[in-house]
Amino acid sequence: MKVAPINNLNLVSVAMERLINRQDGLPGLGVYYGPSGFGKTTTTVAVAIETRAYYVQMRSAWSKKTLLEKICSEMSLQAARTVSASLDVICEQLAASQRPLIIDEADFAVTKAGMVELLRDIYEGSQAPLMLVGEEMLPNKLKKFERFHGRVLNWVPAQPVSLGDAQLLAEIYAPNLEIEEPVLKELVALSHGSVRRVTVNLVNIAENAMVRGITNMTLNDLDRTALYQAKPQNAA
Repeated sequence: MKVAPINNLNLVSVAMERLINRQDGLPGLGVYYGPSGFGKTTTTVAVAIETRAYYVQMRSAWSKKTLLEKICSEMSLQAARTVSASLDVICEQLAASQRPLIIDEADFAVTKAGMVELLRDIYEGSQAPLMLVGEEMLPNKLKKFERFHGRVLNWVPAQPVSLGDAQLLAEIYAPNLEIEEPVLKELVALSHGSVRRVTVNLVNIAENAMVRGITNMTLNDLDRTALYQAKPQNAA
């Protein structure tokens, strides 16, 4: 998987390194949060590959038992028959390997009774790095879980896409098109911070340029009707 080294990737990499190499006595929990579209999942998966972290993306319908089964599956382990036994299996594996565990879409955990405490149990039982990834309100949602909230070493807010990020993304999503800086600035302005929207528009203008036989995209060449602006085309 080729991932542009955008600012958020660097932020998460540094945060995970701090969790892995933390001094004795420091907590090993991290929370990476931000609005949808800011590239959290893509950057988190890249960091998981880089650090050999176990990675699980939660779903709204999951129970505690299902979550533990999915973590066991990610670890290539057989889940036990009971929640408590599966918890022990996971803690033993994490403690032995000291590989990080990343839980994406962790907002679902705070809506389920006992789920956050279960995640804390995983951390306490293994002392392995644990990072939660979720939307921008995740830190506030976690405040009511003081025993978890108080053990967080790193709070990492995802940053809005920048011009520098757009230039790096263009190398991957529009590699055969020279895109002048004013065009990239326009894409960033339209994105409202979203890495995803910049990525979609880079693909759109690359396809549009190919159809028109353009190899160098200037602001005058930009077909704005081809740009995704996060609203229906017939909207006012």
